[in-house]
Amino acid sequence: MEPDAKRQADWIAKHPGVPLLDLGRQHRPLREEFLAAATRVWDSGAFVLGPDVKQLEENVARYCGVPHAIGCASGSDALLLALMACDVGPGDEVILPSFTFFATATAVTRLGARPVFADIDPQTFNLDPASVSRAVTLATKAILPVHLFGQCADMEAIDRIAEEAGVPVVEDAAQSIGAERHGSRAGSIGDVGCFSFYPTKNLGGAGDGGMLTTRRDDLAQRLRLLRVHGMEPRYHHKVVGINSRLDSLQAAILNVKFAHLDSWTEQRQANARRYAELFAAAGLAGVVGLPCDDPRHRHVWNQYVVRVPDGGRDALRRHLADARIGTEIYYPLGLHQQECFVSLGYRPGDLPQTDRAATEVLALPIFPELTAEEQEVVVARIASFYRPAPGAHPIAAPKFLAHPVRQETGQGQ
Repeated sequence: MEPDAKRQADWIAKHPGVPLLDLGRQHRPLREEFLAAATRVWDSGAFVLGPDVKQLEENVARYCGVPHAIGCASGSDALLLALMACDVGPGDEVILPSFTFFATATAVTRLGARPVFADIDPQTFNLDPASVSRAVTLATKAILPVHLFGQCADMEAIDRIAEEAGVPVVEDAAQSIGAERHGSRAGSIGDVGCFSFYPTKNLGGAGDGGMLTTRRDDLAQRLRLLRVHGMEPRYHHKVVGINSRLDSLQAAILNVKFAHLDSWTEQRQANARRYAELFAAAGLAGVVGLPCDDPRHRHVWNQYVVRVPDGGRDALRRHLADARIGTEIYYPLGLHQQECFVSLGYRPGDLPQTDRAATEVLALPIFPELTAEEQEVVVARIASFYRPAPGAHPIAAPKFLAHPVRQETGQGQ
């Protein structure tokens, strides 16, 4: 065995696995603050839409740069409420990406409308405006871009298409709180923004929770009405809404975490930069497709998703699992390929970039508390997967084995 290869193998063998996410590292230093916040809510008896919810709404509105933020029970409900406020109903069409989490489409179908799936940009995995433009019909009632993995979609182009069609834009920003495009925050660029506080999100609660943001006074008023059964005043119902109120306990937890959101985002960004350095040092930058990061915008890195070409993704994932390195596939199928949407009539090849992404994407650990050494382990394990057979041209052993990348200052707890 070559000296570099032996040193790499010995080094890898000494290091344990790496989790995809470890919320315990984030929560342990804040435990006493969480308990104090929960105790305060418990003692107050204001368990639903109480002062803590109002405080969170004010925090999120200010953070996103909008006058209105409206708490609700989940990110899925945020999407549903947004479409309800935009009067989407039976016979309408809503254009959205096929490459997204299932909730984006279920919000459309639950209202009796038809999801019209558009393709994605292969660099960002976000909605492709050209595909959106081709999908617009007289039945189009809204456009629903998703800011996937922490990066905003091309909202300038999407907003132009929506304006020409005379329809609103609902932003699915569930993975992208704090992301920016040309200085504008996710949730402030379209007509309504929808956020999730599911525990794995950059700002995650201790269960489900959601938020809607808007610049429009009329939509804010309607959203507040719809989330409480359309009731105003009490026991008088102007419209048929739903029960989607944010619990005060969730809001209290989120208010504690909110103060740390930007520092956690900076840690995620530092981890993304370090991955790029490590992949380059390992000679893998041209072997594995790395995610793009446009310096003109702000990427918040909810996920770090690489592409594994030539049908090697599943084998690499098994290789990493054997080393106890956590990964996930977001997403193994485009929504247009899901069994429940077969009746929509999509055929193989209709959304080629979505189909390709579903066979290549692999999410690696990126959480804020991830250490530099753990990232070195991840990349070294990937490098070991690509070590060719004897006689083939070798990929260089990772340089960081001789010169470790140091943890950046100011990123620890």
